[in-house]
Parts: sequence; structure tokens; C-alpha cells
Amino acid sequence: MQISAAISRDPAQPFSVEAVDIGDPREGEVLVRVAACGICHTDIGMRALVPQPVVLGHEGSGVVEKVGPGVAKVAPGDHVVMTFGSCGTCPQCQIGKPSYCDHFRDYNFACVRADGSHTLSQDGSHVHGFFFSQSSFATYAMGTERSVVKVAADLPLELLGPLGCGFQTGAGAVLNTFAPPAGSSIAVFGVGSVGLSAIMAARIAGCLPIIAVDIMGSRLDMALSLGATHAVDAREGDPIEEINKIMPGGVHYSLESTGIPETVPQVIGSLRRLGVAGLLGAAREGHEIPAGLFFPGLGRTVKGIAEGDSIPDLFIPKLIEMYVAGRFPMDRLVTYYDFDDINTAIDDAAAGRCVKPILRMS
Repeated sequence: MQISAAISRDPAQPFSVEAVDIGDPREGEVLVRVAACGICHTDIGMRALVPQPVVLGHEGSGVVEKVGPGVAKVAPGDHVVMTFGSCGTCPQCQIGKPSYCDHFRDYNFACVRADGSHTLSQDGSHVHGFFFSQSSFATYAMGTERSVVKVAADLPLELLGPLGCGFQTGAGAVLNTFAPPAGSSIAVFGVGSVGLSAIMAARIAGCLPIIAVDIMGSRLDMALSLGATHAVDAREGDPIEEINKIMPGGVHYSLESTGIPETVPQVIGSLRRLGVAGLLGAAREGHEIPAGLFFPGLGRTVKGIAEGDSIPDLFIPKLIEMYVAGRFPMDRLVTYYDFDDINTAIDDAAAGRCVKPILRMS
């Protein structure tokens, strides 16, 4: 079947919307007619690290078109959110930690099926796809039974895609990984879509105070409107000092969602004794963290967190319930763009003109 897809041929050049071919789903696969797809920083950051030409996109939502042999969880006509891929059989998957799957790279970054075959082609030549077991910068995407989550048909389908990655990452870091007792203090460094999801989750968990740290005044204002009790502008002083003015001795929990390695010492340094820091994307080989931040007498814990420690089939429906109840207003983070305007959407996100761009495929 011929579909439209946004192709990256050169990481330094804009995406190009072109016609490509997609085959029928194989065993365990699900073909989804994409309604909309969020744009995540990972889509842009990974362009230089994956083979070209490639179709990216990993926050898709849509309607099941066809299912391959053996698929029982969904059927044609079902509405789904597309999320990350995992094998389902490794030790991590077996204990309910699919985001730490032994084969996570193969199912999400290799841009081919596990057996090395391709889901997309153009004029007889392969186009890399299957990014995050979907490649949903397209009008149709090939997922797997494990990488789709069925949702109710009366929900706003075009809104739901970012639940598959960005929203579940930020909210899950708080609700699943930290699971903070009510009254715990938390600082969130970087309040883009992931950080703002964490802010909303911290309010749900009953954290107090909830401190947002960023360099953009508009993002800090939004954080305050979504549940943060304090805002720290990192351009105007040392965030650790400002956090200690609000919470003497430091916070119980801190979360890094900037993707900037240089913020990690601040994230750890803002903790009180026995505090826990979560790192969502700032790890970089060769970047050193001062040893003093780990002085044994402080008892601090630093933990890498992938995909919010989420079991998508369980956590995404929980976030949807919170959204419907008005407790997780993710719609306030969203700006919609037509699919053909993908490059404008990316530019607007990079410039801070929008928080979470979503492409509508219709």
C-alpha cells in the first residue's frame, strides 16, 4: 500500500513528505492508520544516529487497519496509542520493566525489524522505518502487539499520541519511579513537555513544594499554572541556592528533564540527605559528576529512568483516566500542525514557541 511519510535523508536538512510503500503486517504486527503523531526531542536528537533515509516518529495514535497472525489484543477498527517496543521475553520484560528490555535498541533504534527486514520501501529501495516499533511520521505505521495500547473510541484520538512517550516519561518518573509520599518536596529541572508532565504528576501525588527550574519565563509561568508552587529562573542565580531558600536542606526528589549534562550536578546538589535524583536524558559519555555530591554521609540516590518505568498497557489508561477527571490536563501543552508543516512544527518547538507539537495526518 502506498502511504505518505516524512523522510529524513540528511540530519542537517528538513524532512520531506513523500510517497512510500508499506507492506502487510506479519506475525505479531499491527498496521495502524495514523490520526496524529507528537514530535519528541528524541526524533530530532536521533536523526544523526540512525541510518538514512529513515521515517521517524514515535508518539503515534490512530485506528487499527489490519493485524497479523497471532494478534489478539486489538482488532481492525480499534483506537490505539503507539508506544515503545520491547521483546516481552527477557528478564526485564518478565518482571514488568519493558523500558529496560535487553533488546530495547533493536526494537526502537535499529530502524529495521528484529530479523533485519524493512517495513517501508520506495521505488524498490528500502527506507528505514520501525523506529520505536512504529515510525509514525506517516499516514500509516507498522507496530507490534506489544507497542500498541487500546483506548476508548470516544476519546480525542489526535491528542493521545504523546502518552506513548513524552507524557508517560515525565509523569511515570514521579508516579512510578519516585512514588513520593504526600508532602514530599520535588524540583523539576526543565519544564518542556516531559517536565510539565512531571509537574502535573507531582501535584497528583500531593508533593509540596513543587519547584520548577528553567531558563524560559513562559515555561515557568505554565509550570506554575499546572501545579508548581515555586519557579526558579536558572539564568538569575544558582538553582541550588534558590532551592535551598525554598526548602532548607534540599528537596526529597529532583528530576532532570533538560537533556543537558551540565545540569546534572545541580539536580543532584539540590537534594537533601537520602534524596533521590532521576535522570531522564542527560547522560553523556565522558561527562564527569563531582564525587562530593555522592559523599556517603548524604545517602543520595541517582537513578536513570527510561519511559517513566511504565507498563504502557497499565499506565497509559491510568493517565487517560486522570485526564478525563481533569487532574492531568495534557491538552494545555499541545499545539496542532498539519502533517505537511512538520518542519515548521520542529522549528517552533526548538525556539520555544510551542511545548508539544502534534502533527495531524488528515
